[in-house]
Order: sequence, then C-alpha cells, then structure tokens
Amino acid sequence: MALPRVVTTGWWHIPRPGVEPHRVVRSGVGAGKLRPMRVVVCVKQIPDPADPGVLDPETRTLERGMKLILDESDSYGVEMALQLVDAAGGGSVHLVSMAPHGEVSGLRTALAMGADGATLISDDALSGTDALGTAKVLARAIEKQAPDLVLAATESSDGYTGTVPAQVAELLGLPSVTFAKEITIAAGAATVKRQTESGYDQVECPLPAVVSVTAGVVEPRYPSFKGIMAAKNKPVEEMTIADLGFEPEQVGWAGGGQQIADVVPAELREAGEVYEDDGDGHERIVAFLDELKVL
Repeated sequence: MALPRVVTTGWWHIPRPGVEPHRVVRSGVGAGKLRPMRVVVCVKQIPDPADPGVLDPETRTLERGMKLILDESDSYGVEMALQLVDAAGGGSVHLVSMAPHGEVSGLRTALAMGADGATLISDDALSGTDALGTAKVLARAIEKQAPDLVLAATESSDGYTGTVPAQVAELLGLPSVTFAKEITIAAGAATVKRQTESGYDQVECPLPAVVSVTAGVVEPRYPSFKGIMAAKNKPVEEMTIADLGFEPEQVGWAGGGQQIADVVPAELREAGEVYEDDGDGHERIVAFLDELKVL
C-alpha cells in the first residue's frame, strides 16, 4: 500500500513543486481538471436525531425500524464528490450504504443532490454488526465499483467510532487520509489539506484512495424539485451478504463476538455551590482549588 507524503503548513498555502498553478481549480474543493472521475461515497442512514431514540429491550441498540434519513455528516462528502466530478469535467458519484429493511429514504436525498446511483446492502443478518464488520461489508461493495476515489464522513452522528473509513482503506489496500478540508486531484494523485488543531497538514497520495471529510468544509446543496423527481428513477442496487460472499456467522452479533451487557442513564450533574462574596471570595476560591489539589 502506498503511503501518503505529508507536508505540514500553517493556514497559508505552500505550492507543491511540479504542479502548474493554472491547471488547478481551487474553490473549496480544488479539483484539477483532468479526466472523468468515478467517486464512491459511503453514506449512512440514521434515525432522525430530532426524534427521541428508542432502545431495543433485547439487543440494547437503537431501533431502526422507522424511516431513516441521510446522516448530515455524510452530506459534506456527497457535496465534495459532486464538486470534484464537476471540476474533473465529468464522471459519476456512486453511493454505498448499509441499512435495514431495504431503507432508501436517506439515499434518495443524496441522489436528489446529484449522485448518479447507489448500492444498498440490506440483510437481517447484519443486525448488530460492529464497526469492523461494517467496514468489511462496505469494502466488498466498494470494490465492485472500481472507484478512483472513496469519500466518507469522519464519523457518523449515531455511532461516533470514527474508525470505519480507515478500516475500509486497510481492507482495500488503499492509502487513507483523514480530516480532509480540501481535496485537489491532479495527475492521478490527491493532494489533501488535512485539518489539525493548529492549521493543516498537506498530504499527497496516489489514487485510488480513501479520504474522510470533516463537517462544514463545503456547503451541501439543497435538492431541487427537479433533483427530487429525478432521484426516484435513479438506480439503487440492493444486495445481501450472500451477494458479497459473506456467511451469516461472519457478520452481525456473531461476527462481532460482542454483546451490550447493560445501558444505564448518565448520572445527573450535581448542582454547584453558590457563594456570596463578602470581600473574601478570593480566599474561598483558593481554598476550593486547594481541596481539588490543583494548587
């Protein structure tokens, strides 16, 4: 697997030697206009965060029998993929998702944004699949698409493991770049500005590659009425684990080899102490900090 090359910078941009400035379009995404691209975007369909979550009393996991929506975190990856394909002069954006009960509501939202098609992996045996199991299933489906680039959110809004994109990359034997705030494609390679606490790292890697995108780096477009109507006729291929070469014991609760023993409410925060300052407030603060052994 080819390893990315990292150039650490501040918020300013240091041009990469050998790249002609006029060949690179930089407008948030910064994709070079080269050849049509095939981009796969991993998207997750989740219960609406605005609705109170319900736990299954047996599995102690979040129930997903209701209508699912596109995870907002993934909308940034979809938007970046669409911009990259536009800047490349053509290509396609294909969605890959894993959801129960053949749910496609969230996928239709991304298709209405402009994605060309989707693959949905839906199988009762997938219930209880952990992060690594999810990555294995997604990797098999992605491999069938032979993409130039794979995009994903940094983490899902209902799981927050943040591990799936890197796991997918490892399983596919591809370079992995995380926390991308900008992507430039030129000469069969990706240059990624990887967001850090102090600025960004400029990372270069050959394509194909797996890149996770941070939220807020682009402004996801709102689906137009025309896009919503067109999305109804766009192809969504539904696959089972058998279609991907998995046995039931390799996924789900059996494949993960784990179970949730218990779920308990978080402890309520105790009320803080209110102290009326009569001129000796500073002494009370010092005494309080001394009690905490921070002095």
